[in-house]
Amino acid sequence: MKKVVTGNHAVSYGVKLARAQVIAAYPITPQTQVVELLSEFCASGKLNAKFIKVESEHSAMAACIAASASGARAFTATSAHGLALMHEMLHWAVGARTPVVMANINRAMGPGWSVWTDQNDSLAQRDVGWIQIYCESNQEVLDTTIQAFKIAERVLLPVMLILDAFVLSHTSEPVDIPDQEQVDEFLPPYNLKTKLDVNNPRAYGGLTNPDHYFELRYKIQKAHTEALAVIKEIDEEYKKHFGRQYGLVEPYRCDDAKVILVTSGTITSTARLVIDEMRDEGRKVGLLKYRVFRPTPREILRDILYRAQKVCVIDRNISFGHGGIFAQEIKSVLYGLPASPPVYSFIIGLGGRDVTPKDIREIIEYTYKEETPAEPVIYRGVRL
Repeated sequence: MKKVVTGNHAVSYGVKLARAQVIAAYPITPQTQVVELLSEFCASGKLNAKFIKVESEHSAMAACIAASASGARAFTATSAHGLALMHEMLHWAVGARTPVVMANINRAMGPGWSVWTDQNDSLAQRDVGWIQIYCESNQEVLDTTIQAFKIAERVLLPVMLILDAFVLSHTSEPVDIPDQEQVDEFLPPYNLKTKLDVNNPRAYGGLTNPDHYFELRYKIQKAHTEALAVIKEIDEEYKKHFGRQYGLVEPYRCDDAKVILVTSGTITSTARLVIDEMRDEGRKVGLLKYRVFRPTPREILRDILYRAQKVCVIDRNISFGHGGIFAQEIKSVLYGLPASPPVYSFIIGLGGRDVTPKDIREIIEYTYKEETPAEPVIYRGVRL
C-alpha cells in the first residue's frame, strides 16, 4: 500500500506492523505524533498492545525495560530533553540486555529553547551502548523501524532509530507500507528465553561485584561487534522480502572520487543533488552516507574513504570543547593508516538552520581548494 505520511507516522506504521506489545508514551515536540497515532491504533483495535501513559520519559524507558524483560516487544519515542531525562535508564536497558526499540526525533537541546533539528540529543548518548541508526527519508524510517526490532532481538541490545525534526518528522512523503502478512514472515514473534516469570522466578539488575562486572561489559562490547554482521544480514533479508536495502553506510559515486563528502540524515538528500551537479561539471566528488553510527562500521569506512585524496565531513552537531562528532569518528577510523587522507571538519545547521545546496557546494569547493584545513573545525553560516 502506498500512503503519503509524515516521518512520525512512518514510525507509527512500522511499530504497528512489527506488532509491538507494549508502548510507553510521553509527549514531547516534535515526537508526539508518533505515539498519538499509535494510541489510535490501540484504541481502535488495529494494534493489540498495552498503551501505557507514563508520567515522564524516565518512566517511559523504565516501563519498556520491564516489559521487554518479561518477554514483550516494547517501544517508545522521544526527543531532546526527553532523551536526556532517560539517560540513566538508557544505561539500564543495555546492561539488562533488553531489546527495546526507540525512535528519537532529533531536536536541538536548550536553552535557548528550540524545537528544530540538530543531532546533539542522540549523539550525547553515543556511549551508553544503544545501537544508533540515522535515517534519510520517511521510507527508510518505516523500514528501519521494522528492521530495528529484529536486530535488537537477535543481539539483545536496544536500538535507537533517529530522524530529523520537521525535515522528516512533519513532512509528508509517499511511503510503501508492506502487508502485515509479509512483515509477519520477516519478523517472527519475540521469544525471550530468559525472562521475568512468576512461575520461574529470576532476578534482574542485582548488585554485581568486581569479579563479574567487567565481563558483563565485555559481552556488551562483543555484542556490538557481532551486531555489524547481523544488521547487514537483516538488511539483505529485508531486501529479499520488500525490495529495499540501505546498508551500514551508503557510498554514492565514490569509486574514483578525489574528494568524498560524509553526511548523515536528511542533509544527505541535498548533498546527493550537489554531487550530481559537480560530476556533470567534471569534478570527481563522491558522497558517503553514514547510516549506522553505533556500532561503528570501521572496516567499511576505511575501505571507502582511504581511496580519496581528501575527506570533508558535515556535522549538524557539536561536542563543545572539541568539534564535530561525526568528524571525530572519521578521524579515529582513519588514524594509523599510512598516508590517510586529511579530514576537513565542517559544522553547520545547528538548531535547524537550513543547509542549502549552495552551502554544500561551498564546503566541497573549499576542500578541493585548500591543501589543508585552515582550522581544526570550520563553521559555516555563523552570524557574528
